[in-house]
Amino acid sequence: MRKTSLFSAALVAAFPFIVQPAIGADRELTIYTYDSFVAEWGPGPKIEAAFEANCECDLKWVGVADGVALLNRLKLEGEKAKAGIVLGLDTNLVAEAKATGLFDAHGLDTAAISVPGGFADDTFIPYDYGHFAVIYDSQSIETPPASLKDLVEGDADQKIVIQDPRTSTPGLGLLLWVKSVYGDEAAAAWEKLSGRVLTVTPGWSEAYGLFTSGEAPMVLSYTTSPAYHMVVEDTDRYRAAEFSEGHYLQIEVAGLLSNAPDKELAREFLAFMMTPGFQNEIPTNNWMWPAAATSTDLPEAFATLVNPEKTLLFSPEEVAGNRAAWIDEWLGAMSR
Repeated sequence: MRKTSLFSAALVAAFPFIVQPAIGADRELTIYTYDSFVAEWGPGPKIEAAFEANCECDLKWVGVADGVALLNRLKLEGEKAKAGIVLGLDTNLVAEAKATGLFDAHGLDTAAISVPGGFADDTFIPYDYGHFAVIYDSQSIETPPASLKDLVEGDADQKIVIQDPRTSTPGLGLLLWVKSVYGDEAAAAWEKLSGRVLTVTPGWSEAYGLFTSGEAPMVLSYTTSPAYHMVVEDTDRYRAAEFSEGHYLQIEVAGLLSNAPDKELAREFLAFMMTPGFQNEIPTNNWMWPAAATSTDLPEAFATLVNPEKTLLFSPEEVAGNRAAWIDEWLGAMSR
């Protein structure tokens, strides 16, 4: 995720806010997503304007703190959910999301989509992707960790801010990253790493805000995050540490709800999501890689970013079958 918000924003309100767009349209589409996507500096407002220019409809965003919180909210609301689309889950959550029975097949041609590993699904469509990374302040850390092992076993005085895997997709991503590298030794790794953790935040925005305000010299984010600082702030002070074990991948997706009030309109949006009208806003507003073609070149800063030699990713089914147990393992290790 992401996410421009950050970047100004430890300050983002954590819970639902709604951006109210066009007035007077006959058709209406509500989309549940995460808050930084619909912040005024995020891609949501621009995408909304582009879609409404042709749909003769009123697009409404409903933002919640982060991706896992989004699924949690959907489970609580069940069939009473007022949305037509959920945008902001990732592939780690799609099996669990499908098991709710709340989603319908999108029925669209997704040939325009291209993501690492070629994820394709009859229910969820990718709209962006990125590799998780530890972002460090080069003015505070001269020699950054070069591996997950370095991070786990490094100087406990150099703190990192991470996110909670129970509410945040980046937090869940780190949990899966550690699990994919350490396997049965993950609990011991977390116990050791806990000494370097300044705090665990509910979502990405709060964590990145603490980092940029100088509370800690490292934060869990994405390999694409330094592009924001280079493009918007004209500085390479904040950099991604490249890890020798590889980096865990996040592919963000959107899906159609079975009880969508206007399924035709919802499918129109999902089709729009695969076009440059949507994808152009991803690289420099959500600060992720686009999942389909853009009509404009990406800023040169993207060519300088860490490009992981090895990608780590569990299948959705593996995550769904183990997420609760791995979170319990994390909780036990972090509280010792």
